[in-house]
Amino acid sequence: MPRNLQNIAVVSLSTVGSRIFGLIRDMMIFAALGASIWSSVFLIAFTLPNLFRRLLGEGALTSAVVPLFSEVLKQSGKERAFRFLNTVLFRLCFILVVLTFFLVFALAIGNEIGLLPGRWSLASKFTATLLPYMSFICLAAIVAAVLNILGRFFSAACTPILLNIAMITALGIGLLLDLPANQLIWWLCGGVLIGGFLQFLVPVIDLLLQGWRPGPGQAESFLMQELWRLFLPGLLGAAILQLNILVSRLLAFSLDESATSILYLASRLMELPLGVFTIAVVTVFFPLLAKAFAERDEEAYSDALLSGMRLVIAVSLPAGIGLIVLGRPIVSTLFEWGAFDNADVAATVPLIAIYGFGLPFYSVATLATRGLHAGKEMKAPLRVAIICLMVNALSGIVLMQFFGASGLAMANVAAAIIQSVLLWRYLSEGHPLFQFGKLKKPLLQILAAGLTMGLFCLLISLFFSFLGIPEDVLRFVLVFLIIPLAVTLYFTLLLLLKFEDIKFFKKIIYRFI
Repeated sequence: MPRNLQNIAVVSLSTVGSRIFGLIRDMMIFAALGASIWSSVFLIAFTLPNLFRRLLGEGALTSAVVPLFSEVLKQSGKERAFRFLNTVLFRLCFILVVLTFFLVFALAIGNEIGLLPGRWSLASKFTATLLPYMSFICLAAIVAAVLNILGRFFSAACTPILLNIAMITALGIGLLLDLPANQLIWWLCGGVLIGGFLQFLVPVIDLLLQGWRPGPGQAESFLMQELWRLFLPGLLGAAILQLNILVSRLLAFSLDESATSILYLASRLMELPLGVFTIAVVTVFFPLLAKAFAERDEEAYSDALLSGMRLVIAVSLPAGIGLIVLGRPIVSTLFEWGAFDNADVAATVPLIAIYGFGLPFYSVATLATRGLHAGKEMKAPLRVAIICLMVNALSGIVLMQFFGASGLAMANVAAAIIQSVLLWRYLSEGHPLFQFGKLKKPLLQILAAGLTMGLFCLLISLFFSFLGIPEDVLRFVLVFLIIPLAVTLYFTLLLLLKFEDIKFFKKIIYRFI
């Protein structure tokens, strides 16, 4: 397991860097544009290419490619595996080019005949501008997945940093030129396109160093048939999951000019711990799960899944508690600058608490989905995804009438809870060695340590408020002093409670920090 620990640490540290730059990017966007029509329009425009990235890139297609590439690599070596990869990339590239032209044309026609009035028309123009990003990131995701199978994690994990740096640079130049918001957004779109190209270029160079050479490829027909068999159910499942995001943002966009921005910001803060550690664990464990399944090693498969579950819950649960207790000082410290004012902070805080409650369920669902995909089970996630789409859409439409954007966040979390429970059930039924009973003790340890940490944060916050410390000073103290102390307290409690996987965290810290 030391090698796995090192890979988790590499991916985690790369992801930390990406999330830090992503946080700086979002701070700059909201400071420059506020929770306004311009930030909402950009987020809507950025949603469509990201939706297809999840479908044709790092989502369904990656989940289908990884098990097959692993099997071909193990049985026939690199040459045949790379030939299979080239076939996939060549066909994907053709699909992406055709899809981009079709969507751009459809959006142009929609504007021309008046189907997209008001701010919807504005959003469609920027969506068409950002669509080429879809091709770069989808191809890059497949290359990155193959690099992970080959044990190469760093270059693929750090590429999001390039996107964030490109966006920060473009936005920074626009701010230095003192451009108005309606011009700044164009610079931001330019940064996305440049960053997307760099995200594609870096992993391609790494794969070239591993012996890969680009070409049309001529993979055996049975391999492509198996790919389609795995891909199509996964595509439908991923499409439904991404439709959840799209539906939520479109419903928010229909509420008012700022709701999309507020919903996005709250979900981004929830995704910070999710992306830093949960995605790192999933990235490293997915090839292990696929390999164990290919070798028909049920014990190794279940052990990897149980270990991954313990790790993601051990981080996501206390992170969620922290967002609930310290949501306001976190938002104020990070985003209450420039055009993003105190009213925007007040509107965001309730959504952060809602997403904080849902964070552990998002983490479990993420790993459970990949666990099923690694075992070539694509239909179960699809069935679950259909249920979650209906729950999210119907409850979102109802709850937004009473709670606005908070109602949409509630609907998202309700869908995540149902998704995690149903996926867990499918995993336990298909793999008898993977049982909830084996996680009861670590879950109780995590819960005890997490609640104690949350109580500590709450009491300290109340104590400092009682002392009359100015709010501007208090929020910095809570974020930069109390949060590190709370994290230290949490892991100390896990150590005292003899949490089974505390050794993973200790080794990562000793080796890399």
